[in-house]
Order: sequence, then C-alpha cells, then structure tokens
Amino acid sequence: MKKKRSLLSWILEFAGSKKGYFGGSVLLAVFGVAASFIPYLIMADIVEKLLDGNRDWDYYLKQTLFMGIFWVIRITLHSLSTSLSHAATFTVLGSIRKQLCEKLSRIPLGSVLDDNSGSYKNIIVERVDSMETTLAHIVPEFTANLLLPVIMFIYLLTLDWRLGSANLVGAAIGLVCAVIMFAKSNGCYELSIEKTKKLNDTAVEYINGIEVIKAFGKTGSSYEKFVTAAREGADVFIDWMRRCIWPQAGTMSFLPATFLGVLPIGLLLVKNGSLTAVNFITGIILSAGLITPLVVAFSYIDDILNMKTIFGEVTEIIERKDMVRPAELTKKPVGSDIRLSDVRFTYMDKEVLHGINMEIKQGEVAAIVGPSGSGKSTIARLIDSLWDTDSGDITYGGVNIKELPLDYYMGQISYVAQDNYLFDMSVKENIRLGRSGATDEDFINAAKATGCHEFIMGLENGYDTVVGGAGEHLSGGERQRICIARAMLKNATVVILDEATAYTDPENEALVQSSVAKLIQGRTLIVIAHRLSTIVDADKIFVINKGNIEACGTQEELLNSCGLYRKMWEAHSLVKDNDNGKENAYA
Repeated sequence: MKKKRSLLSWILEFAGSKKGYFGGSVLLAVFGVAASFIPYLIMADIVEKLLDGNRDWDYYLKQTLFMGIFWVIRITLHSLSTSLSHAATFTVLGSIRKQLCEKLSRIPLGSVLDDNSGSYKNIIVERVDSMETTLAHIVPEFTANLLLPVIMFIYLLTLDWRLGSANLVGAAIGLVCAVIMFAKSNGCYELSIEKTKKLNDTAVEYINGIEVIKAFGKTGSSYEKFVTAAREGADVFIDWMRRCIWPQAGTMSFLPATFLGVLPIGLLLVKNGSLTAVNFITGIILSAGLITPLVVAFSYIDDILNMKTIFGEVTEIIERKDMVRPAELTKKPVGSDIRLSDVRFTYMDKEVLHGINMEIKQGEVAAIVGPSGSGKSTIARLIDSLWDTDSGDITYGGVNIKELPLDYYMGQISYVAQDNYLFDMSVKENIRLGRSGATDEDFINAAKATGCHEFIMGLENGYDTVVGGAGEHLSGGERQRICIARAMLKNATVVILDEATAYTDPENEALVQSSVAKLIQGRTLIVIAHRLSTIVDADKIFVINKGNIEACGTQEELLNSCGLYRKMWEAHSLVKDNDNGKENAYA
C-alpha cells in the first residue's frame, strides 16, 4: 500500500516553486524580530545607567534615537518579509488551482462525478484561499516570532536562571488551557468543513434547480432545505465557540503573561538579596519583550491545528489515481476499428458492465440500445476514454487505448452527448474548441455544414455573440447544432452520439439529424439511442441489458431473434403512433 505523504512534505512541495522568496521572507522576518529585540536591551542598559547615577543626557538621547531606528528597521523588515511571502504565496495558490484543474482532466470521469460541483468550487476557491495563512504568515511570521522568545529566554537564563524560569509560570497555565481547548475542539473543524460543504452543495442545487422549483411551486420546501443547511452550519460554529471560548481566553491571556511569575518571584529574590535591582529591572524589561512575539505566534494556533484539514481536501484530489497513458505515440493504430474484449467496469462500488465483448469496424454505423440504466452511456464513455476499465481491453486500430497518448486518442474521437456543454464565451470560441488551430474559414465551413451559419448570423453579434453560462442564451436545438459543428471541426475518425437529439425540439430535429448525417460521412459512428426509428439502418445494433450484451444484429435480425428488442420496438412504435395522433389533434 502506498504510504500517505505527510503534511509537511506537501507544504514544502507547494512552497518549493518559490523557495527563494519564502527563504528570504523567513530571513527578513527573523532579522525584523531581532531588530525589535534590540530596543529592549538598550532600554535595560538605560535603566542600569540611571540606577548607577549616570547623568549624561546626550548618551540617553543617542540610545533613545537608536531604539527608534531599530523600531523603524523592524517595521521595514516586517513589511518586506510580508511582501515577499505574499508575492510568493499568491503565485503558489494560482499554481495549486491550475494543478487541481489539470488533475480533474486527467482522472476518470467517474471520480469527478462522485462529488458535487459545489464541493469542487469550495475546494478550488475557499479551501485554497485558506492555505494563504499557512504559506504567507505561518511560514515566516510564526517561525520568526517563536524564535525570538527562545533566544530572549536563553538570555534571561544567563542573566539569572531563577528569574528566567519565572517566565514559564504563565506559559504553564496557558498550556493547560490550550490542552483543554484542543480537547474540546476535537472534531469541530472537520464538522464545520462538512457542514460548509453541505451548505455549498445545497446552494448550488437550489440555484441550478430554481426553474423546476418555481414551476412546481416548491419554493417553500426547497428554500427550507437551504435554510436548514445554513442553520446547521451556523450552529456548528456557535457550538464550537461556546465550548472553547473560556479555555481559548485562558490560553491567550496566560501564555504571554510573563509578569505573572517574574514580578512576585523577582521581588522575593531582591528582598532576599540574591538578585540585584538592576538585574531585576532588566529581567522585567526583557520579559515584556517576550509578550508581543508570543501573542503573534500563538494567534496562529487555530490555523496550525486546521492545516491538516485545509491541505487534506486539496491533496486528496491531487493524490487521486490518474488515467495512466504514455506521453508519446510508440505504436500507431491501423485503421479505426473499435474492439471491446471482456470489459468490466465498476461504479460506486457496483459492477455495471459484466464482460462486454464488442467489435465495430471502420466506417460502420453501430447502435447501442437498451433499457435505462443498462450501461449504454457507460460503454460510450469507456470507448471515449473518459473512464478506465476495471479489467478487459478496448483497442483502437488494433492498439490498446491505454497504450495511446491521451491527447492523440482524444483527437481521434468526437463525442456528442445529449447535454453537451457550451461555455460562457462567444459562439466562435465554443466552436473553435473542436480544434484550437482552426482558421475562421474552417469553423465557418463547419457551421455551414451543420446548418448553424444562418441562425448564428441572425444573432446580435454573429459569431462573436456570447452564449451565456451553459449556452443559456440559445435554444436547445441551437446549442446542439453548435456542439455538432464543434465535433465536425474536430474531424475525428470515430463519432459517438450519445442520444444527441434527445432534447431537440421537433422543429429543429430534422436540421440536427441533417447535421449529424454530414458529420458522420466517411467515419465510424457509434450511436446510443432511445428513439429506435433513428437507427433502423445501422450496420449492427447491440442490445444491452443489465450490463450484458443480450443480442447483436441488424434491425430485421433482432426483431426475429431478440424478445427484448422486439418489445422495445413495439413500445417505441406505439409511442410514435400516439405522438402522431396528438399532432393531428393539434393541427
């Protein structure tokens, strides 16, 4: 079993691309904190000189000026350190987001679909943002502000070990409070993440389904679900704060309270004559210098405790298993025959395909039909390499698709689904996604061939018209034809149509089917169909039932030999007749 990587190794990897910046930031932070330490030493020297009766006011003026200079140096170094760490951090965060998006394109589609889109948005946006505190503040500031108290404490011990040790009295009480706080907050952060993800998912579901909610008058119940998720999320944080407020207050109050031990113990030592007044006052001044860096350092305790969860969600995606493909083409396919040999596939811990054997010759039109949930679209997605098989082989041109570079193989396949996605950019840019190097003439010819050109030119800005999120500014038929134009521009050898006309209105169905006919000329075609009338002329039809191939043949052969196909055809014919009757009734 592969050993799970440590949190520290991930932090070092993420920060590694800008290690010079982070190293410089830490160094500047250390020098800055050291500069803030020097004024306390100067102050201690001034007190000592005053107690010795020194009346050289020029000396005191110079010392005071030095204190001011070192304070300015401290602020300057802190600003430079923070600027460096933030410049590096935001570059790293951008790199992490890019890495996450690239990872999602390399892992199987099923791994992506297992999670709600709201969860991915939460991880890529909010969770990555949460890493900013660790990289920009904890790395330089926590390191430097924890280092200074250690150095000052050692110095105090050399001055008088008893007075130095007295600084630990408040820290001991503060640590006890911290232990209580940690115990009470155990699991709270993880629960808050869980509830926040649920709130995100519910919000996305509510927004995406608002049309259905309004249409069926479910506004109250659906909104109540969102309100419940929001209330549960708020209750987690409120409960967390209630449980931890007092131990947290104790931690933040006692940890930096160095005077709690220094003053009474120091006075007792002075009274007994075992500590000079000069050393006592020097100890008080230096102890006061411990307070600020301790407060700053321990203000990051929550962030340090939550780092594992914050980084965990990000690294969980990065650590998912990639679809393993070679980087270069070593064996070139011959032709474009598709063959599936004993293919098995499991989704959500359930095997949905049980030893599929299928062969589709170059230039053939093959249809895949069957009841809903039988595995038709799963087969299409496996052929398109959107998922990986659990066992068995899929070959293209005699070569196992796992031995082909993903970019090369994806260039050979055009996949047109019933819910093809259009991005919120211009029509031209959406079509050009089919082939990035296509000229204006290329994509216009593709649009003309699929019957898109006329309606596109009728849009407000023609090909430069922005289609809106998911193509919401266009009708279903218009969206589908643009997707087909995109597939045609790709000029792939194999075309997969996954119920490509399912959502098309009757007015545009003939246009879409005409577009499809032009798209598939001279190519291998694989059709997943519910409307059996659209595949009656297929060279071969595969009947899928419960993850198995029940029969294969032409339309006529299946009607004579396959009971399931015959029932499907009869049901389809009955629905078609009823639809024609309704159309006549409306005429």
